[in-house]
Amino acid sequence: MSILKVHAREIFDSPGNPTVVVDLYTSKGLFRAAVPSGASTGIYEALKLRDNKTRYMGKGVSKAVEHINKTIEPALVSKKLNVVEQEKIDKLMIEMDGTENKSKFGANAILGVSLAVCKAGAAEKGVPLYRHIADLAGNLDVILPVSAFNVINGGFCEAISIGAEVYHNLKNVIKKYGKDATNVGDGGGFAPNILENKEALELLKNTIGKVGYTDQVVICMEVTASEFFRSGKYDLDFKSPDDASKYINPDQLADLYKSFIREYLVVSIEDPFDRDD
Repeated sequence: MSILKVHAREIFDSPGNPTVVVDLYTSKGLFRAAVPSGASTGIYEALKLRDNKTRYMGKGVSKAVEHINKTIEPALVSKKLNVVEQEKIDKLMIEMDGTENKSKFGANAILGVSLAVCKAGAAEKGVPLYRHIADLAGNLDVILPVSAFNVINGGFCEAISIGAEVYHNLKNVIKKYGKDATNVGDGGGFAPNILENKEALELLKNTIGKVGYTDQVVICMEVTASEFFRSGKYDLDFKSPDDASKYINPDQLADLYKSFIREYLVVSIEDPFDRDD
């Protein structure tokens, strides 16, 4: 089953930023994919192509959309590639782009098309999307993913139930910080006015204990340390006026993480240091 047509558009994602959506057509119908994006971007990540500052404060994606509609689409249609040939299609787009970080077309353009192709490939094979992806990866055994809460006894449904209970009880606990403390960010997390790092962990630890899941729930941290890396050191108080005397070195930060692991239920720390540290 070859690709008949590809059409990209600019839409808005859940935080309200422009992103790319791709409609891919085959004889079996329409397959649509929208490109996600994180709040922070690493310097070694593939480049998401954005417009100049005159459109949506520099976050527009009309250039990426144009690359899909005027360059990628004609190439894929003319070559009559089968949608189950995921690797061949991805490789073609990467070769056409010709840059190490996909900066010509934009990773958001290439990914949007790739995702739509993947959905079409699953339909062509008559299997669920997760099964098609597992086949592409060579995974014979498929394990249903669970939430970030690590469950010792129980499966997916119980994990979701526990996560929901902790989340809603945490909301009640942090109301002491004021009405705005229960407002949430892009990822749905709360943002109370906490002064110390351990204060947040104490809140979580106490909430987990309050709902009776101390032995079933662990904590994962997403630090994104590159955001407060300053000249070889780390500014943990980066939201306050700059004071270099308060910066700590990598060893001191490592010791802090070790204390989190000892004193709390921390089992995973994502991006604990700067990318080049």
